Amino acid sequence: MASNKKKSQKNKEQDGGWEERVVQVRRVTKVVKGGKKLSFRAILVVGDEKGQVGVGVGKASDVIGAVKKAVTDAKKHTVAVPITKFSSIPHPVQGISGAAKVIMRPSAQGSGVIAGGSVRTVLELAGVQNILAKQLGSSNSLNNARAALNALSNLRTFKEVAEERNIAQETLYI
Repeated sequence: MASNKKKSQKNKEQDGGWEERVVQVRRVTKVVKGGKKLSFRAILVVGDEKGQVGVGVGKASDVIGAVKKAVTDAKKHTVAVPITKFSSIPHPVQGISGAAKVIMRPSAQGSGVIAGGSVRTVLELAGVQNILAKQLGSSNSLNNARAALNALSNLRTFKEVAEERNIAQETLYI
């Protein structure tokens, strides 16, 4: 277990603070005129655990090529996540992608990441430590990861809302 942490620390240092986690690798078969063509699809989550996270998909004839394509796709589709001082999110939020729906609520300090599947991976790599999340609808890993990303992109801080409404930030707490 300790060696895995050392390897991930080395990857972070080499890659500028980004950590990568493979959510799913699927073998995909396409029926063509000559028979069946085999390829791989990789779903990958990239994050810096400081508020930046992205989900990417890559398809190639080999697993390594699919993972490399997924990494570049994930880095293109990164989202900034506002994290509170309690390592949680500012307010409850919902995200939708396809038939997948994800509900996220801020949680008390010390409760940890209460989520499952690809949503848990997205939240951990975003740097959120106290949150409650629930997947509704589809069990598709890609759609759930994208729904989580959609939910995180819809988050706004108190400061942003105050500026939007042209009022003092202190009046929002009342």
